[in-house]
Amino acid sequence: MNRSLAIITARGGSKRIPRKNIKDFLGFPIIKYSIVAALNAKCFDEVMVSTDDIEIANISRQFGAIVPFIRSETNSNDHAGTAEVIREVITEYERRGECFDQVCCIYPTAPFIKPEVLATAMSTLGSTGADCVLPVVAYSYPIQRSLKIGNGLVKMIWPENYSKRSQDLERVYHDCGQFYCLKTSSLKTQMKLFCDHTVPIILNESVVQDIDTEEDWKIAEMKYQISLTEK
Repeated sequence: MNRSLAIITARGGSKRIPRKNIKDFLGFPIIKYSIVAALNAKCFDEVMVSTDDIEIANISRQFGAIVPFIRSETNSNDHAGTAEVIREVITEYERRGECFDQVCCIYPTAPFIKPEVLATAMSTLGSTGADCVLPVVAYSYPIQRSLKIGNGLVKMIWPENYSKRSQDLERVYHDCGQFYCLKTSSLKTQMKLFCDHTVPIILNESVVQDIDTEEDWKIAEMKYQISLTEK
């Protein structure tokens, strides 16, 4: 039987929003939402947090995650890639005699993650034979009609689309930036989160929000509060 591990990646040195991974989000450290969603998904043998920060580790444990070891200094700087962080976790578990066939990298600043979506993604990973399953969302405006500014003037990037109706343009998507469900073997060989055979889970824009600035944070809180009233 396949064993699955949830890895929540939460280093302490965020720059754009200081202490971002444990910053208060509507009354709780934001990492709490990712931990609780992973635990409630009931599809992981273990839910762990990879961090270099003792405060983050302690808060993570309070909400039910485990922190069996501290992340290395090499994978805690601004240039460390997420794939390298996940490989480090897998390698350390294997050194301790524990192996996982599937892993799910979950970001700590993704309060919109729902347990049922995680469960569906992990089930899809197993049933399709994919290397990776990730949530995507459609761009709200067709990027084929994007504009650029040069020398103070606005121009279309693709002027050939000037006369085309929006509904006639192909719909395109972007990564939600919430989680990546991966075959451990695929992660090891390809060393990237967006693997060669990646299957999407399409989400609604109302449950997706990048949080890179203080303004993003405020928007995320507003969207989250709206989502509560719609239940």
